[in-house]
Amino acid sequence: MAEIRLSRLEKIYDDGHRAVKGIDLLIREHEFMVLVGPSGCGKTTTLRMIAGLEEVTSGEIMIGTRRVNAVAPKDRDIAMVFQNYALYPHMTVFDNLSYGLRLRGVARAVIEQTVHATAQLLALTDQLKKKPKDLSGGQRQRVALGRAIVRQPQAFLFDEPLSNLDAKLRGDMRFELKTLQQRLSTTTVYVTHDQIEAMTLGDRITVMNQGEIQQVGPPSTVYARPRNRFVASFIGTPAMNFLDGELRQESGRWSFLAAGGIVLPVDLDEAALAGSRDRALSVGIRPEHLAPADRGLPGATVLDVQIALIESLGDHQYVYLKHPGLPKVLIMTCSSSVRLQAGHNAAIAVLPGTCQVFAGREDAALNISAAATASTVA
Repeated sequence: MAEIRLSRLEKIYDDGHRAVKGIDLLIREHEFMVLVGPSGCGKTTTLRMIAGLEEVTSGEIMIGTRRVNAVAPKDRDIAMVFQNYALYPHMTVFDNLSYGLRLRGVARAVIEQTVHATAQLLALTDQLKKKPKDLSGGQRQRVALGRAIVRQPQAFLFDEPLSNLDAKLRGDMRFELKTLQQRLSTTTVYVTHDQIEAMTLGDRITVMNQGEIQQVGPPSTVYARPRNRFVASFIGTPAMNFLDGELRQESGRWSFLAAGGIVLPVDLDEAALAGSRDRALSVGIRPEHLAPADRGLPGATVLDVQIALIESLGDHQYVYLKHPGLPKVLIMTCSSSVRLQAGHNAAIAVLPGTCQVFAGREDAALNISAAATASTVA
């Protein structure tokens, strides 16, 4: 196992497109690191540079103590799993698992032992004589995993390996992947655009956008204290509600005045605020930080809204709220036991201490709790 360090890593294609813009990132030994972001953000390009499948324009990649910029992919001691499985259709499961070991000239007895141990680990023992066409999607994905595991590499690299599976199977495979990584304790870099995968799998997550790292940290920290508006909007389902407006200060206390006369108390970092006086401001409210006002929430701001739509998801529901002073609906998440009806008016409270203020559309958070983590990018 080894740590992976990226220093000033950059990728510029022949047409001048800068896919990755000089990023710095440390992936710790034994860590499960997830690179997450929208399509085109540079996460897959970064993974492919680590694997040696993309040439580095500038910067440095260290795997353990080795600089691997000029090292061939086969000599980097890493194993990569792709979303399309990349299995040999004419080979049995056993032959797919053993192929890499046979190429390296490993003794037959060692191959037999390694393959059977890996098959048992992945519940594939009964499938070893079958070919890929005879397997389910989940079984094929486990074979692809097994082919990586038998090599006992310093690091696993995963490129959206679950994207071809249905929702239930993705949930099952997330559990299997995380359990397997914890058991093997192998340094792992995992690329996905799916924030649920990122939040459930990663020891830490790296949020990327337009070739740059926006924030690095444990999933719970990135969710609770997003560094900027992009992170706040990308991480979380449903997405954070945003209201434009301005700040005001009375008797030493700050509040945010949004459209429609909505006044929200906020807790700001004065140092972060100093450089943001002339920039557009917005306040973010997580859907779960809205609640029916009849629950009795001291200090909460109460909004008089109309319920536009309710989406029931079993144990919880998404409630879409119209406020006469706002151009967009707000989304509230609450338990399905809360009885609400579309078309009716309701009083909705904004939970105290939950509002987050941002300067500009994708700029820094100004809250004290968020500003404390603003430098955590590696």
